[in-house]
Amino acid sequence: MKKNHDKKAFRKLLKRHQKPLPWEHPKPDEDDPKAHKRVKAIMDHDNFIQADRDPAFLRRDEVRGVRLEVDYFKPELLLREHGIEHTIVVFGSTRIMEEAEAKRLIEALESERDAKDGEALEKELGIARRLLAKSHYYETARAFGRIVGRSGKGPEDTKITLMTGGGPGIMEAANRGAFDVGAKSIGLNITLPHEQYPNPYITPELCFQVHYFAIRKLHFLRRAKALVIFPGGYGTLDECFEVLTLVQTRKIDPMPVIFVGESYWRGIINFEMLVEEGTIDEEDRELFAFAETADEAWELIVKWHKKCGSPLVHDLKG
Repeated sequence: MKKNHDKKAFRKLLKRHQKPLPWEHPKPDEDDPKAHKRVKAIMDHDNFIQADRDPAFLRRDEVRGVRLEVDYFKPELLLREHGIEHTIVVFGSTRIMEEAEAKRLIEALESERDAKDGEALEKELGIARRLLAKSHYYETARAFGRIVGRSGKGPEDTKITLMTGGGPGIMEAANRGAFDVGAKSIGLNITLPHEQYPNPYITPELCFQVHYFAIRKLHFLRRAKALVIFPGGYGTLDECFEVLTLVQTRKIDPMPVIFVGESYWRGIINFEMLVEEGTIDEEDRELFAFAETADEAWELIVKWHKKCGSPLVHDLKG
């Protein structure tokens, strides 16, 4: 009651102050003809700009700590506001596309046979054909997104929500799967030197653009209850090995880590050799599992949490 009374009294006080206050006008020209010009020079100087509206100041190296803080806080606060409790995070290549797009790429390259150097063209075609062969992973990621999307009570249930890096390829497929069933999903886009578009299937209010990779990685793990890793390149390897290292060193609690596509992953990483060479322990090999299908990946996640006595949600649909 007292607060309302104080507000009314303050409004009355403001109404009485119709006359401009001393700081609401510059020094009169009559007292100093050059005063107005000097004030303008002061107000036009970059240093006069309010700190939170001064991009040049905010980009200074000394202000990096503040940038890191706000880079973290914006997604964090908004995720809280939207009731995001747990996430299932999907990693994978931006270059793995759906079958129709991969076929168009091959057709476009084949049409250039006369215009391009034969050896270079054959190399590009070989890569394009291998990408086409991996296009089934796009469909698998999309199917997995549908499973996660259906795991709650309905489209507005965000207690467990799919999260990706927000880009194309496997990330697009996973977000698209959630979109297919009317579920919300999250995208954490990263600021890059060249323009980057979010994929069109992320829930608009849950799509964020983060400047620092470190902050993005923090948010990937902040609420994660599982990581599902599809075939990918440097970025995917970076993310998955960082998570495995954090679990291995007990820096974070263990969680199910699922590699989709065993032949791909065994082809680029010799896990057994790491054990044999003594650079990881035998038990470190047990930090992850392999799956081939969306259903298999989901079943592994559900069983892992059930075994640990920590179901994702009590009415979880397997």
